Amino acid sequence: MIEDLNVSVIDHPLVQHKLTLMRMQETGTKDFRELLEEISMLMAYEITRDLPLVDMDITTPVVKCKSKTLDGKKLGLIPILRAGLGMVDGIVKLIPTIKIGHVGMYRDPKTLAPVEYYCKLPTDVADRTLIVVDPMLATGGSAAAALSLLKEKGAKHIIFLCLVSAPQGIEALNKAHPDIKIYTASVDQKLNEHGYIVPGLGDAGDRLFGTL
Repeated sequence: MIEDLNVSVIDHPLVQHKLTLMRMQETGTKDFRELLEEISMLMAYEITRDLPLVDMDITTPVVKCKSKTLDGKKLGLIPILRAGLGMVDGIVKLIPTIKIGHVGMYRDPKTLAPVEYYCKLPTDVADRTLIVVDPMLATGGSAAAALSLLKEKGAKHIIFLCLVSAPQGIEALNKAHPDIKIYTASVDQKLNEHGYIVPGLGDAGDRLFGTL
């Protein structure tokens, strides 16, 4: 059961509305790209709500006071290439000081097995909470492989953020990495015989970059 797995569905009305627009076949590349950026910002707002705060002495135009500020939490943003790139700008607008790495993974169209082709990370990944982003969590193979790679590089604190997911992908990722929390805007019905999420939104990378 999905309810028993380490996954949280972000059901904010704005997220769900924009996701519906992204799903629509007639939504073009420009609008798809802008919607993905907007949703990514909204989802990042949700997943960072528990960041630790400390008191800070400041002076307003009226009086000196104590106010809240982030407790120096180090964050990292790791898009899985190439579709994950579409989620970067929205999150960076919300967290402009976040360090960004990249992991290149693709799914072999015949075997559906993940293949790594690129990895470039901040040097201090062990000290950061990494937000790994990919719009789609289908079979879970590429995501699980990317997370394994990050752990091999020393990462200890990881969050996985996706837009649309399939039950099979959630189960596979949870089995491979039960310690990693999954955040998604939707758990869709299933995977079809080609490994695509149903109803899904098509190939996110192709729709994002206009390579249909």
